Amino acid sequence: MLSILQAAGWPIIPLLLCSVVALALIIERFLSLRTARVAPPRLVDEVISVTRAALPSQDTITKLSDNSALGMVLAHGLQAATDPRPSEEHVRGALEAAGRQAMYQLERNLNALGTIAAAAPLLGLLGTVIGMIEIFGASGAGPSGSGGNPQELAHGISIALYNTAFGLIVAIPSLIAYRHFRGRVDGFALQMELAAERLVPHLLRVSGPRR
Repeated sequence: MLSILQAAGWPIIPLLLCSVVALALIIERFLSLRTARVAPPRLVDEVISVTRAALPSQDTITKLSDNSALGMVLAHGLQAATDPRPSEEHVRGALEAAGRQAMYQLERNLNALGTIAAAAPLLGLLGTVIGMIEIFGASGAGPSGSGGNPQELAHGISIALYNTAFGLIVAIPSLIAYRHFRGRVDGFALQMELAAERLVPHLLRVSGPRR
């Protein structure tokens, strides 16, 4: 493998860097987009159950915010409901702002992973083109311009194609991971939206007697 990388030449260095970065991004997103860290399944029911009689204390809201991304969104709604005269627009606005903040965190690094998935084949093709230019330039540089040994020419072309192959090796897993994580983020976004829709009327009922 090391000999192949050495034979492919310097154009393969950017692809090696892309492969390392893509692997790091995939691991980071895999750990960050776990269900327990983003949207625990029973969290909304637990919040509604705990706040059925009255709104929670500030310490409870802070702990909820630190629980997960969904917990942070719900905590902003609870915080808005603790105002002296909360309105539906105010509560919804707080939930929407928190939802945008949560989505920004969930989508972090996804654009970089998508860029690597799109750029890796192009970098591989660039390396192959550079290798072909060097091969044909060297084969035609002799006094007779005969084109050199066909076997050596074929071997040089095969080495140049290593860049394209390596670019695809980097791009395919990156694209699969990007699409997978994008689907998870979209699913989490829908869960947060549905949770906010459930929480708003509940908070207005709980905070209603204080208005």
